Amino acid sequence: MREPTITQDMIDAYDEYTHLTLDRRGFMTKLTGLAGSAAAAAAIAPLLAASGAAAAVVAKDDPSIVVSQAAFDVDGTAMTGQLARPAGDAAVAGGVLVIHENRGLNAHIADVGRRFAKAGFVSLAPDFLSADGGTPTDEDKAREMIGRLDAARTTALAVGAAKWLGEQRGVGGRVSAVGFCWGGGLVNDLAVADPDLKAGVAYYGRQPKAADVPRIRAAVMLHYAGLDERINAGIPAYREALEAAKVEHEIFVYEGVNHAFNNDTSAARYDKAAADLAFDRTLAFLRAKLA
Repeated sequence: MREPTITQDMIDAYDEYTHLTLDRRGFMTKLTGLAGSAAAAAAIAPLLAASGAAAAVVAKDDPSIVVSQAAFDVDGTAMTGQLARPAGDAAVAGGVLVIHENRGLNAHIADVGRRFAKAGFVSLAPDFLSADGGTPTDEDKAREMIGRLDAARTTALAVGAAKWLGEQRGVGGRVSAVGFCWGGGLVNDLAVADPDLKAGVAYYGRQPKAADVPRIRAAVMLHYAGLDERINAGIPAYREALEAAKVEHEIFVYEGVNHAFNNDTSAARYDKAAADLAFDRTLAFLRAKLA
């Protein structure tokens, strides 16, 4: 069977559904109109969404890393997540707080955490839905739950998670944060709130208020997708505020790719060349800032 054609309008409709106001029924109605039939829309929808069945890049039992369940307390809130570190007595390059998308701590983000461990870091991928019973398997439900989170409380939990990570063996307070989509926005908020954060990397994340930028002490690296008009509208003001506050920063825009280009479980939006380049830049940046 021939692979269905996916247009930019279809990808934009999916972004509206997952990030803005379009509900599932409205999305499928719009996709049906764009695809030409309900059958075509039904075939295309899974290609736009992330697939939980996609293979992991780094297996949980990879012998070069040790993976465990993390459990810690932040001001009375019990948090859980995945902790991954280099195996044995291997040198540790520092700590990386890996912050999930608005789907919660799913298999893809856990895999990203293991990638950082394999690269020599101690990574913590916390579940910001811990207090609500953890990330559900239903992505729509996870997005709904994340949409109800209190922003200030969530940022405080991120600060607490970073502190806990900094206390782990080999990290020695050398903590960075990397986040994607919703998590990219939280990385920006964490950089504002946590003066001890050494580096922050935000992938296509919402920008902080310009007035808050002078509070940033971390070096920041920002990855954006060229076709992501919704998020990219905030780049000029953020760049201007970073420059005015003399915050060390690097901004990269990957032309011709979509929001979520790093997510290799989303067939329609993943771009391997951009994802590989962004990850290589991220690793080099973190190694330099956490040295």
